[in-house]
Amino acid sequence: MADPHPLAALLAPRSVAIFGASNDPERISGRPLRYFLEAGYSGVLYPINPNRATVQGVPAYPDLASVPGPVDFALIAVPAALATGALEASIDKGVQAVVMFTAGYAETGEEGRKAQERIAELARRGGVRLCGPNCLGLFNLRTGHTPTFGSYLEEGPERPGPLGMVTQSGAFGTHLLALAKRRGILSGVWISTGNEADIQVADGISFLADDPETEAIACYMEAIKDRERFIDAVTRARASGKPVIAMKVGGSVVGAAAAASHTASLAGSDAIYDTAFRQLGVERAVSPEDLIEIAYACTRGRLPRSRRLAVMTVSGGAGVLMADAAEREGVELTPLSAEAQAEVVSWVPFAAARNPVDLTAQPLNEPELIDKGFDLLLGREEFPAIAAFFLLWASSPKMGEILFRSVSQAAARYPDRYFALSVIAREEVRRRYEKAGIAIFEDPWRAVEAVAAAMRCAERLAEPPAPPPAPLDGLPPLPKRRIGENEAKRILAGAGIPVVPEHLATSAAEATAAAAALGDRLVLKILSSDILHKTEVGGVLLDVPAAEAADAYDRLIAQIRATAPNARIDGVLVSPMLRDGVETIIGVQNDPVFGPVVMFGLGGIFVEVMRDITFRIAPFAPEEARRMIGEIKGAALLEGTRGKPPADIDALAEVLSRLSRFAAAQAGRFTSIEINPLLVRQRGAGVVALDALILTA
Repeated sequence: MADPHPLAALLAPRSVAIFGASNDPERISGRPLRYFLEAGYSGVLYPINPNRATVQGVPAYPDLASVPGPVDFALIAVPAALATGALEASIDKGVQAVVMFTAGYAETGEEGRKAQERIAELARRGGVRLCGPNCLGLFNLRTGHTPTFGSYLEEGPERPGPLGMVTQSGAFGTHLLALAKRRGILSGVWISTGNEADIQVADGISFLADDPETEAIACYMEAIKDRERFIDAVTRARASGKPVIAMKVGGSVVGAAAAASHTASLAGSDAIYDTAFRQLGVERAVSPEDLIEIAYACTRGRLPRSRRLAVMTVSGGAGVLMADAAEREGVELTPLSAEAQAEVVSWVPFAAARNPVDLTAQPLNEPELIDKGFDLLLGREEFPAIAAFFLLWASSPKMGEILFRSVSQAAARYPDRYFALSVIAREEVRRRYEKAGIAIFEDPWRAVEAVAAAMRCAERLAEPPAPPPAPLDGLPPLPKRRIGENEAKRILAGAGIPVVPEHLATSAAEATAAAAALGDRLVLKILSSDILHKTEVGGVLLDVPAAEAADAYDRLIAQIRATAPNARIDGVLVSPMLRDGVETIIGVQNDPVFGPVVMFGLGGIFVEVMRDITFRIAPFAPEEARRMIGEIKGAALLEGTRGKPPADIDALAEVLSRLSRFAAAQAGRFTSIEINPLLVRQRGAGVVALDALILTA
């Protein structure tokens, strides 16, 4: 028998004590007990109220010590002055988990933050899992466990459904629950985490991953506090076959080191969250409606098996619109076979038969065309998903029953296919279709969007986890001082990143000697740990003839003394002028939540103006790096265009992986790393770092 989940006492306790339980079922401290009674909680309830013998008809106790039996869970619904005492009493009683409604902690300022740290430490030492403070509680309707004062249960207990929800905000969480209910999705388990002194959104995801009746997990969050806890939770959900849909709010740009490197200025916290979700297989929602619609699409009892979609309509205009939506969402409207197209035209000579399949209004005269269409598309053409548009037919006195019979019987004949229907219908009609496993959407565009999200979720669940990258061992720690360009390249070369050959010259004569070994055309760059951006002070000379190396050296030194008179000059780096390849930029920025995050994009105007970049949390293997490379809009330039040979994408993926492993090994010792440009040469010729910057912590 499997061990119970670490949060079992929080979400499925056998006994509950309620500190501050009120006899008034409308008060904040009275609602939870009323909800417990109405939901038919299967365990034992112990109201704690020193002023009453009974509370809402349940025997009450003056304090927790007076309770005769063991208590798994305690709800603390008392003012801040009494909350610490209630927590201490819970620890003394052996309580394993606590929900704390009490406000007045970290959300109020520095003193509140210190008070919250004290109760968190008290709970940790006492072995109690703490949800809150300043939270709206939670519920598990599968057991009638309802320690919440939220209004979602005001109309009586709901039937538990397949959606699990975790929200940092309690009040907005109940709003999302209500939106989901109106959309036809019921939630079985909901957790609001409040100030997250201990229990975080990640812990809720972990519990729901183990809950056998939860089909999908929806989250609302303002921040993730613990990278590893979150990664472990969503990995657990993925292994359990449950999509995680997250709405993250409060995005802002990371500003502290933004001027130091492109990597820092391009990496905003919202971009990093976007990256983290994509990398970890979390579907990101951009609005409450988006969150609910994706959750709806993922709780129909099945998920699409691929991105191939059949579209069947009775309106050519709707078919065009749905085709546009499919292209935007990356959904494949695979054309029907020639034989299948011919058959559709034999049914309706004026039909559109390619995909979308437009049967026109002819099914009004020949309803059997609907059955034929389903059998052709789902049976013989074997589309794993279908989106069908039928106007207002679902509520039509004549066609309503015919359409329902056709659709529901097709869903029964093809139980592994995903069905989405775009119709306008009364609520009772929609619910009838949903009971048959069919997703209902009024907006045909929204239907395709939601099905596409379900396809992405299914794709991630089916994809095996990325292999863990081999660590880079034996790396010396980064020095605790400024690092010049030549030293940065030497350090990166030690991690297996190819760098351009170069010589350090401290005189014109040394520049001439270096030129003899490096080729006909050269690059000369000033070396100074006081100058981060050499081009801004005229510190780079390109395409210098080798014969002019000495003169170029003198000109460069004179230029820097004029434009940066206070900079310490360590010399001039002399390297060959390389042109044969695609310039890219790669770098690492330290994110306060996710740690080292690797950036990749094309160089030049693509990074400066177009911001054609992508990110990954370090470390990662070359397989993940290849996916990263394919995400940028300019990936076609690396694949070879207009007669140019394809670039060495394998070597690029290896370097991205090596940089990620280097950054993970050196985490905490740098603020940013940048290789700009990294020249990606033609296939088989590898890559080479032409410039490098490491800013130490």
